[in-house]
Amino acid sequence: MFYKASDPHGMKHNPFNALVVPRPIGWISSMDKDGNVNLAPYSFFNAVSYHPPQVMFCATSPHTNDVGPKDSIRNILETGEFVHNMATWPLREAVNLSSVAAPHGVDEFDVAGLTKEPAEMVAPPRVKESPIHLECKLVKVVDLPASQEGGSNTVIFGEVVGIHISDAVIDNGMVDMHKVDAIARLGYRDYARVNDIFAMDRPSWPISS
Repeated sequence: MFYKASDPHGMKHNPFNALVVPRPIGWISSMDKDGNVNLAPYSFFNAVSYHPPQVMFCATSPHTNDVGPKDSIRNILETGEFVHNMATWPLREAVNLSSVAAPHGVDEFDVAGLTKEPAEMVAPPRVKESPIHLECKLVKVVDLPASQEGGSNTVIFGEVVGIHISDAVIDNGMVDMHKVDAIARLGYRDYARVNDIFAMDRPSWPISS
């Protein structure tokens, strides 16, 4: 099939959501200037550079005229800091619970039954139960075009200034992805468990036949 992205697709759900997969989950903890904490997962998340290490996530909303920016965006714009917490298989239910559209001021750590752990270089807390955390400082905010009236697509870029890795997922000087047991976002309501892992050596030029 083919359809113009601006036209109806005729399927039960938007297929675009299932066409760029798997996507890392940005499990973002943030804090406003008054100390109120927020935790939310974002399926538009990735690393974007090595030197310095930087990550991005995008918050999309079709109705910002009604409720304003999402708490994560509001908090990061106020304080310039956030933490990415690795979403894992044992924490899958907590990740999902933290996605609830709770009223402003509700602490999703409490909703999901999670423990706050202080960060080293930023104010927002980490998810203690998660094996990996990236402490981030805001670098840039980019407002992308939005086709829905009153909607928004806000991209947050952050520099990773501190990294926590649990010793339990380190083996022979490397992060063991089997022990991390990360989850990823697919389309619709589907997720993937990252436990089928393989390696390939990068080719060098000229490529031998």
